[in-house]
Amino acid sequence: MRLSLTLLFFLGLLVIPEADAQSDPPLRVAVVGLTHSHVHWILGRPDRGDIQIVGIVEPNRDLAERFAKQHGYSMDMVYNTMEEMFTAVKPEAVTAFGSIYEHLEVVEACAPRGIHVMVEKPLAVSVAHAKKMQALAEKHQIHLLTNYETTWYATHHQAYDLIHNEDKIGDLRKIVVHDGHEGPMEIGVNQEFLDWLTDPVANGAGALTDFGCYGANLITWLMQGQRPRQVMAMTQQIKPDIYPKVDDEATILVEYPKTQGIIQASWNWPFGRKDMHIYGKTGYIYCDNRSKMRTRYAGENEESTVKLPERTAPFDDPFALLAAVVKGDHQLPPYALSSLENNMIVVEILEAAKKSARKGKAVKLK
Repeated sequence: MRLSLTLLFFLGLLVIPEADAQSDPPLRVAVVGLTHSHVHWILGRPDRGDIQIVGIVEPNRDLAERFAKQHGYSMDMVYNTMEEMFTAVKPEAVTAFGSIYEHLEVVEACAPRGIHVMVEKPLAVSVAHAKKMQALAEKHQIHLLTNYETTWYATHHQAYDLIHNEDKIGDLRKIVVHDGHEGPMEIGVNQEFLDWLTDPVANGAGALTDFGCYGANLITWLMQGQRPRQVMAMTQQIKPDIYPKVDDEATILVEYPKTQGIIQASWNWPFGRKDMHIYGKTGYIYCDNRSKMRTRYAGENEESTVKLPERTAPFDDPFALLAAVVKGDHQLPPYALSSLENNMIVVEILEAAKKSARKGKAVKLK
């Protein structure tokens, strides 16, 4: 009898985790738009049990069918409009992978229904769009997140800790962010992506928007939400035969009282890059990629190099974070990389940069 009771006790322990798992079902997520090539991030994502794709909105059937063959989803889950999808599957959250201009339309449709939204970077094409999106998110109390590849780099978070928690390099003096590649045409992005990426209305600009947003996002975060005093920018069309409507080269300067930010966004790099150099009063930190970091501090004769492991869930993946935020398992810190308040400033910087490039002079932020 005693043995039987003991066996039943241990069998009960084995059942508890399964019950807990069943009580926390995956977040029901819909994908709105397939034209942004970053959509492969979610379509090709291994099942981690945290989200479930319940619907896809894409009116371009050819594009949807191509990606269905690549990723194995059923065309039965593809809808022409958000209205059709909402009625059929009732998602809890939406990830937007259409043009940047379309982000406002997505939030306008989702927010009144209480559906949370994660857009692919940047938040919006203009401050006017961003303010409308912010107002809708606040009115209907939804989470509105923005995803960047660089949010998941372990080096960036280690750098933040070294700067703000360990005071390794003193006061920040200069932050230089390099982002881009050889050009979207040159690296062979799909035509549906290229069509709006090189459209000044649908994308807001060229390389300035496409890659300038990364630096604006990271610098705003490292500066803990400070708005720059002024923004200066220079843009060029180095390849007007390929990109006749938008810039393919942009340098953006953001000025703070005792710090400068330099954002180098380009479709003319000899290879793809996403790296950042951070200089303080007493040292520097180089984030060469997502895992390799170099540092040199006061009193050191040479720099040190470290390779960092990937971050742990849910801080290693945008959709894991989305699920954690929506379910209340994680609250974004002020001005976090994915946060709305950070990305409102990002859009403000990008809009000022476009204005500065047109006028050839610095633009003060109000």
